[in-house]
Amino acid sequence: MPRFAERVAGWRSSLADLERWLLPGACLLCEAPVAEREGDALVCGLCRSRWRSIPGPLCDRCGQPGFAGLECRICSGWPPHLRRVRSAVWLEEAARRAVHRLKYDGWWRVADAMVRTMGALEPLTGRVCLIPVPLGAARARERGYNQSERIATALGALTGAPVRCDVLHRVRETRTQTALAPEARQANLAGAFACAGAAGLTAVLVDDVFTTGATLGSAAAALAAAGAETVDGITFARAMEPMAG
Repeated sequence: MPRFAERVAGWRSSLADLERWLLPGACLLCEAPVAEREGDALVCGLCRSRWRSIPGPLCDRCGQPGFAGLECRICSGWPPHLRRVRSAVWLEEAARRAVHRLKYDGWWRVADAMVRTMGALEPLTGRVCLIPVPLGAARARERGYNQSERIATALGALTGAPVRCDVLHRVRETRTQTALAPEARQANLAGAFACAGAAGLTAVLVDDVFTTGATLGSAAAALAAAGAETVDGITFARAMEPMAG
């Protein structure tokens, strides 16, 4: 086994060298040269600096910026299974380009840059288990991988938290959520997930973008039904929504 591990490490190193040769130090987002000190980063420091963090104060549950004393309109109707959600940055143009590269252009290593903004999110404290939100089979075949799984894997490498891709499964294909109203999103995802082996888990769902919480809420319901102790959620980006209240 040690020799096999050494071979795998060698192959990965060779692939990284090949990638650096084919892509000689240009940022995937702005195409500017990447500084030598940034190594083989696919997203330059300037583009990462344009990712705008979510400002406080935040709703204790859904993480939406709001005002003290006003009911949050985002999570007021959520089911009880999803305890809290936090996102790292706003889904503005710079972050949107990164998400697009990850989801649609095949550049899964963009996740390495994304998770640098996610490591300090509140749900990651303690002994948690990272569970990526699964794709339907058709989209997984089309993209070649699950972007949420790539984010979870990179985040696990950064934080040391275990990643479980075997717990949550999508059992029904769903329409794309992009153009759906909040109520339609919930109906679209009803019964979309199934779960096994979650008993006692302190679960943190991992996804790329938070919009209304419908996806995370449906996944959390499946985890809770399978015995998860708590279910939180984290995403790289949060869609720009009006302030809570």
